[in-house]
Amino acid sequence: WAERIQAIAQTGLAYARDPFDLERYRALRALAVEIAAAHLELPEGGRRRLEELFAADAGYPTPKVDVRAFVSRDRGDGDRQEVLLVRERVDGGWSLPGGWADPGWSPAEMAVREVAEESGYQVRAGRLLALWDRGRHNPGPPLPAVYKVCVGCTVTGGRPAAGVETLAVGWFPLGELPELSSTRVTAAQIRRLAHLHAHPELPPDLD
Repeated sequence: WAERIQAIAQTGLAYARDPFDLERYRALRALAVEIAAAHLELPEGGRRRLEELFAADAGYPTPKVDVRAFVSRDRGDGDRQEVLLVRERVDGGWSLPGGWADPGWSPAEMAVREVAEESGYQVRAGRLLALWDRGRHNPGPPLPAVYKVCVGCTVTGGRPAAGVETLAVGWFPLGELPELSSTRVTAAQIRRLAHLHAHPELPPDLD
C-alpha cells in the first residue's frame, strides 16, 4: 500500500504544476513513508533512509532492474553441481554475480560484465531463466520496487578474482550453500534457477 501511495505521489510531483497540488503530493509521499516505517518497524535512521529513497526517485515511477547471472559447473562426480557465488562487500552475504542495470547495456551484456567485474570469470550469456518481482520472492523491505532478471551463463575463461564490490569468489554445491545475501537471492531461487538451467526446454519463470 505504501508503495502504491508513493507511486501516486511521485507521478503527481512529476506532472503537476499547481503549487497547492505539489504540496499535497509531498504530503502524500510523507504519509507513504510513515506507513512503511510503521509496518516495517524501522528505527529513526531507517525512516530517514526511506525518506531519502522516496525523495531521490523522480519522474514516472517504475521498478529498478537487477540483473543476476546464474553460472554452474558439473564436477563430474554424480549430482555435485556447483554454482558460482560472490561474497558481497556490503553485507558479507553470498549472492549470484550481478547488480543494477545500466542504460546502454542489454541484460545479456550486463550479466557478462557483472560476472567479470565481481568474480574474474569470462562467461557467455545463454538464455533468460527468470524474471521475478523481488517483493514476492525475497525478504527485506519491499521498497524500492525491483524486477530481477536472471540470465543463465557458461564460463569461457578467466580465473577467480574478487572485485571492488565483492570480498570473495567461490563454487558451492546446491546442497551446501553458504549464508546468502537474501535480499539479492535465496536458496530456493538458486535451486529453481539450477533446474531451469538444466532443462532448456522449460520456459523462463515469470511472476
